[in-house]
Amino acid sequence: MPQRRFMQCDVFTDQPTRGNGLAVVLDADGLSDAAMQDFAAWTNLAETTFILAPTVATADYRVRIFTPAREMPFAGHPTLGSCAAWLRGGGQPMQPGVVRQECAIGIVDIDQGAVPAFVAPPTRIAPMDETHRQAVLDRLEISADRVKATAQLENGPVWQVLELASADDVLAVEATRVRWPEFRAIGLVGAHPAGSATDYEVRMLAPSSGMSEDPITGSLNAAIARWFSASGRLADPLLMSQGQAIGRVGRVHIRPDPAQPDRILIGGNTLILIEGTVTL
Repeated sequence: MPQRRFMQCDVFTDQPTRGNGLAVVLDADGLSDAAMQDFAAWTNLAETTFILAPTVATADYRVRIFTPAREMPFAGHPTLGSCAAWLRGGGQPMQPGVVRQECAIGIVDIDQGAVPAFVAPPTRIAPMDETHRQAVLDRLEISADRVKATAQLENGPVWQVLELASADDVLAVEATRVRWPEFRAIGLVGAHPAGSATDYEVRMLAPSSGMSEDPITGSLNAAIARWFSASGRLADPLLMSQGQAIGRVGRVHIRPDPAQPDRILIGGNTLILIEGTVTL
């Protein structure tokens, strides 16, 4: 069987092992769908990605994203981690300073600034179903008077998002109260006090690598950024904290572009922790 280049990354952190792990198989052309899914199940990480030759001329590479159970059309930390691995493996973007990644939702631009960042994909914003909303509140024992706003956000994945009154409210939620697949992926967001190191605390409650929540979720933060922008609440950059409830130190940078109101960058650091080959 071929030896393929392999990297394991830690995304959305500058502290090794405190971010969101990602396995990346480079040179993945020729692997079957079944082989990709089997390897993703074996790594038992939230996501494993496979880098392939692009199928469109404007892309630098193509990526396929798998959880241990299924393929994903798009996800944030696999986007940044795959880009970092591709560059570490010698990839050269056609346009200096911008990497164009092909995935199931189309071309995603990744800006190579001080903090690499992808452009938040379009997000469908809809009211959360009231029955489902009440079921979430009841199960998580969240008082309705601590809820500022709710929405269903879709940017590939579909998120049921509750904005709570404070970051402390977000951190107080007991994730293990939720059972799956009774509920869809639940996003929580709440503001930290003015002057804090980060602006908001974010949590994503859904099964992830045997845990009851995902450590750091780029696609959820991207959806929240689009939601905030649509309601006129994204005039300035924001720094989001995620993973604190499960011992991670995740940092997601949200940067609106004043020159292009529809362009919002979602950024974070990636550390390469393992580099070698895998037999697949």
